[in-house]
Amino acid sequence: MDDPISAMLLDETVQFSLDELCAACSVSEDFVVEIVAEGIVEPTGAEPKQWRFSGVALSRVQRVIRLQQEFDVNLPGAALALELLEEVERLRRAHRSGR
Repeated sequence: MDDPISAMLLDETVQFSLDELCAACSVSEDFVVEIVAEGIVEPTGAEPKQWRFSGVALSRVQRVIRLQQEFDVNLPGAALALELLEEVERLRRAHRSGR
């Protein structure tokens, strides 16, 4: 991809409700429920009204949306692509730090 690299600083202590996550990502509650069912994000809380999502979850949802829009992949495909992208990022960080 030739897109410019963008960075987002996410405070891991920030928590989003289901409504806040939906608003931040411009998605429906049903979409987030599907993403949770697929294991892409793991909220705290027993039921959707009690769910809380981290800043990392927000970033993951946004990446899944981009993967679906750019590559027309389904949720299982987006989940796999996301895992692979995160592994590549982890390996690059380890390489840069000399490990």
